[in-house]
This record gives sequence, C-alpha cells and structure tokens, in this order.
Amino acid sequence: MQLRIANLVVATATALSMISVGTSARAAEQDIVETAVAAGQFKTLAAALSGAGLASTLKGPGPFTVFAPTDAAFAKLPAGTVESLLKPENKDKLTAILTYHVVPGRVPAADVGKLQEAKTVNGKMLTVSTKSGGVMINEAQVTATDIAASNGVINVIDSVILPAGN
Repeated sequence: MQLRIANLVVATATALSMISVGTSARAAEQDIVETAVAAGQFKTLAAALSGAGLASTLKGPGPFTVFAPTDAAFAKLPAGTVESLLKPENKDKLTAILTYHVVPGRVPAADVGKLQEAKTVNGKMLTVSTKSGGVMINEAQVTATDIAASNGVINVIDSVILPAGN
C-alpha cells in the first residue's frame, strides 16, 4: 500500500511538472509583445509600444528584459499623461520612457536581486534595491517575475519608472 502511495505521489509530481513545463514552453513560443498582450494587464504598455514604434523591436530576437508596468501602474500617472505621451509630437519622450524599462539581455529575477544597478536600452541606469524583502526598480516594486517569452523575460512592476528629466 505504501509503495502504491509513493508511486502515486511520484506520478502526480511528474505529471504536474510536465504540465508546468508545457505551459512555460507555450508561453516561451511568444515574443515579449505577444506575451504581454496575452497576459491582459499590459494594454496601456502595448499601446505605448505601438505608439513609439517599439513593438517591432521587442518582437525582434533580443534577448530583452522588460520591467513592465501594468495598466494599474499607468493609471497612477497624473490624468492625461498617457494620452499626451501618445501624441506624435511626444514620440521621443515616450520612446525615452519606454526604453528606460528595457535592459538588454535575459535577466531572471534571481539575478535582478543581485544587482545594484542596470543599464537600460536608452543608456540610463536603473537603481535596483531590496526593500522589505521585495525587489525595487527605482521606486517601483517588482510584483511578478520571470514571465518567459521567446526573446526574453518580463518582470512586472507596480509603477511607471521615469528617467531623469521626464
């Protein structure tokens, strides 16, 4: 009887790991933009990437690490900010903000916590710290980590981070 229970536990654990690997493999078949859109909580980010002409870049080979603000994070910005940034005359400013959320290379959460700073695609540095056991990117809290994509990884943050001067 104990052997059957042990075999059942092993079989269940194996099946669960296979399901988990299958789910990760499917997620990793999509690029960062497709993965973010499929998640459903990054509609504003996806619209901003399109508005800045960066969606095609983040669909490229990468790898990239994106510190992705959720729709709720964008909602924290002052009223009218997103709409203003999406205007064609503000494309450079929008691009600077969005590229400040992207680090070249694949940086999983285990490595993010070991960093003190990270150089972004726009050339400016992000400050990485821990606060109350959580990882902070500048003043934004990382709320979910290691969302796999075919060309990188997404780490979710609770605020939009702005480079100096924006």
